[in-house]
This record gives sequence, structure tokens and C-alpha cells, in this order.
Amino acid sequence: MTIPLVRVHGVDDVRLDNIDKPRTAPGDVLIEVLLCGICGSDLGYIGMGGLGMTHPMPLGHELVGSVAEVGERVSHLQIGDRVVVNPMAGGNSIGNGGTEGAFSPYLLVRNVAADERAVIKIPDGLSVDQAAMVEPLSVALHGCRQGNAKAGDKVVIFGAGPIGLCVALCLNYLGVERLVIVDQSSHRLAAAESIGAVPFKAGSNNLGEFLIQQHGQSELMGMPVPSSDIYIEATGAKPVFEQIMNTAKTGARVVVLGLHKQSVPLDLANVLLRELNIVGSMAYSDEFPAVIEMLTGGKIDLQPIISHRFPLSQFSEAIAQASEPDEAIKVLIDCQC
Repeated sequence: MTIPLVRVHGVDDVRLDNIDKPRTAPGDVLIEVLLCGICGSDLGYIGMGGLGMTHPMPLGHELVGSVAEVGERVSHLQIGDRVVVNPMAGGNSIGNGGTEGAFSPYLLVRNVAADERAVIKIPDGLSVDQAAMVEPLSVALHGCRQGNAKAGDKVVIFGAGPIGLCVALCLNYLGVERLVIVDQSSHRLAAAESIGAVPFKAGSNNLGEFLIQQHGQSELMGMPVPSSDIYIEATGAKPVFEQIMNTAKTGARVVVLGLHKQSVPLDLANVLLRELNIVGSMAYSDEFPAVIEMLTGGKIDLQPIISHRFPLSQFSEAIAQASEPDEAIKVLIDCQC
């Protein structure tokens, strides 16, 4: 039996290939994939032709599904269980340079017996839409934790893409009320406003003055600066990071969440002067259970973020839509169509 699987063959060359249906080893689990979201990294992998592998690179890692087969050494799952998958657990790197990808009707998850965190059962009350967002929300929650975000903090998010908006949702859940989000897309800023963030269109006015209006004023060697406590950099754009470095108050926390593809010079005298706390945030460690609990509580509204749905058979059209920031935010793929 053959099944379709999305794979990158070269620069801007992504195809829906036919492969043999995977076989389950004793320590593995076979997942029937219901929904899988398109991540910004998927677009990046397509644009760069994969991760330098000699064979086609499978895509897809933001998924929800049900258990179709269970290896004999896997004890915590049963056929029919509704689950999410941690793509980085068990050494799998699903959709991120590994041998499997989730843009397919079936996904083989290896080494589940050795690492039970690889496949996690979800509560009955969690919808498939909510579950499909567990992975990106885990990325966002990890970024919040890296910045030690807490109720009462004044936070600025740069980038109202899926991850930036997920960060906003997580911050709302943590009790952060004075939240500003900066982006160039009016469409995405509208989504940000609908989930409780104060939008600012990049380049429209003086950001520093706007942040002082929203967060109050501090002084840095006699100069007025915003009293913002945390800056979340979720764009991967060099000018944005440089702007943060020249705006932050003394003791501000800066979380680098966006992937920077070019080097950014760091003025250590400026870091010293402002006593900045700069930290990176890469993927997640143990956030999946916390995100599932957060979603189960019913306090997170994902509808402003989920913008489009496509069947797997129309993956090319879905990728084109996901590449339009003024129209799309999170695009979900129905992998059974």
C-alpha cells in the first residue's frame, strides 16, 4: 500500500510523493494524522531546499491524530487514542530533517517505548483544532518561560505571525495585561487586537513614544525610555533586534524567539549600560503537558489564529496561501483528504 507524503526535493521544489505505508517496529507507534499545521520553518525549508540532505526531506511536525498501530513494547497507548506528537522527542526530528514527516495520512513515530513524551494522549474535551496548535503553543510558552514572564509584566512582541500570536495567548493566560504587539501586516494586527493585545503598525509612528504611552516612562542616563519589562523578538529580522537594543530600559529581558539567518552585531557596552538580560528560546523542553492543560481550561480562543484549511491533495495551494502574511496566519492541512 502506498500513501502520499510531502517532501522537499530542492530549492522551492516541494512535491506530494507516493511512498510505502510505514511498518511499525516493537518500540514504535503509527499515527493516523488528522490535521497538521504549516509552520514558518516549513516555508523556510522549502525556500532553502531542505537541510542539506541527499534524499528528499519530509515535512510536517504540528499534528494531531489517532493511534492506528502500537508496537508491542509501547505500554501507555492503545489503538484509537487521540494524541499529539512531540516531533523532537525520541531523537526523531519529525519534519525537521528526520526520516518522517506529518503531511501524510500516516506518520511513523519511532522510539516511543524509550521516550513516552514522543506521543501524548489528549483529553476527550480537546478539539482537533486545539490539539493541532499544541506544538506551536509549546514553542510560545517556552519563550514566555525563558523570559520569566509573569502577571504584571509589561511586554512587547515583535511579529504577529503564528508564533507571536501564540506568545500573546500564553501571556494572556499567565496574567499579562499590558501587551503590545508590533507588525507590518494590518490583517495580523487585527488578529492580535482581537485576542487582547494593543497593536502597533511598524513604521507608522515613533514606537518608543507609543510604548511610553502604553507602558510608562523610565530614564536611562537622563533619557526617556519605555518602561517595558520584556521584549519578545519573533521576527528574525536584524533591524528589529537592533531597535530593541536601542529602546530597552535598564534591566529589561529580551527573548530571541525568531530565527535570525544573518549575523547581528551586539554592542556589549550597550548591554552593560542597560544591564540587559538577553536569552534565546529554541523550540520547547517540557511544555506540551502545560499547553494541553491550558487549552483544556477553555480560556484560549484560537479562532483568530486559524485562518485557512486545505486538504492534503491541495498542498501546493496551501503553501501559496501560507506565504501571504496579509491574508493567512495559521494554515491547517486535513491529511485524510
